[in-house]
Amino acid sequence: MFAKLFAQSGLSLDRLRALVEVGAAGSMVRAAEGEPVRQSQYSRQIKELEDFFQTGLVERHGKGIRLTASGRELARISRFFLLGLSNFQRGCLAEGQTYRIGASPTFIASFLLPILAEPRCVQSGIRFAVEAVLGDEVERRLHDLTLDFGVVSRPMVSRPLQLKDLGSWRLKFWVPNSLCKTAKQAERAFADKRLPIVWPAGELPQSEFNALEDYELALACTNFLEARVALEQKGLAAFLPDFVPLGAAADRCLNLKMPAVDSCLFHYRLAWNPRLLRLNPHARRRRDALVESLAQKLSAVTTGGSGRTVGRALVKKPARAAAARTPPWAPPQPAGMSRYSSRCRAKA
Repeated sequence: MFAKLFAQSGLSLDRLRALVEVGAAGSMVRAAEGEPVRQSQYSRQIKELEDFFQTGLVERHGKGIRLTASGRELARISRFFLLGLSNFQRGCLAEGQTYRIGASPTFIASFLLPILAEPRCVQSGIRFAVEAVLGDEVERRLHDLTLDFGVVSRPMVSRPLQLKDLGSWRLKFWVPNSLCKTAKQAERAFADKRLPIVWPAGELPQSEFNALEDYELALACTNFLEARVALEQKGLAAFLPDFVPLGAAADRCLNLKMPAVDSCLFHYRLAWNPRLLRLNPHARRRRDALVESLAQKLSAVTTGGSGRTVGRALVKKPARAAAARTPPWAPPQPAGMSRYSSRCRAKA
């Protein structure tokens, strides 16, 4: 079946790994971490792959290089193959896996870290790594299998990626009292496009929010957490998610009620590549646990009223849930075979 594939030299795991690493880094220089010898090795290995497959895998792009369409396809196939081998090796050696989750900085701080840092998750023995990833980068890395799970706000993703809804949220419009003393003044200033506003363009592009159509922003930042910092300086108004607390700054700001803003409903969704589930069947359980825990957390925050009330609800609800059932983070193991599963059952 594979006689032709191995009839000549030039194909090896090392060469395929070089292509995967160069594609993930975006250039040979970054993949080699500035080491000239390693960079030369990458260049030679990719050239040998090109000779073997009789097609170009990289091309010049500005001062660097990028993968061609054939290079991207071979890198995708190779990554899938190498991940399968890596999972098989971990299973033979009884090693654990680190699940990589990409999301916006605001989502990580508000939902992911509070869940993953819970004792029941930590004690399960399952490892996670979170990365701040924005926009199209989440989708691209899920395709590349350099992320296991990603959190997106868009309603659709390209095939074969799949989505599961986590919950919805709305924006609140906060205007410092130092800019406007009354709601009518703030509404008039906004209608005349005179109100200085900070906007988190990295997490929510201005083009996706009709209320700011043709509005000239005073400051653009990356995420909602940065926008909150700017709001606290009292010189800029800001739109923030209803789950982001202002704390003491709320007493110095107007919460402006506007139908164009209050009617906008946004969603968070967990995305994954179904190829991951074929490579690692345990990933299905991790996905279901993430969906369940994140949906509960998001529901508690967005329906809990003010920041102080929500904080108390989040402390109580997980405690009741943990006492009612075995934590979903625990890996499926036969009874008595895992110290993590027995420890979690004892705590539950």
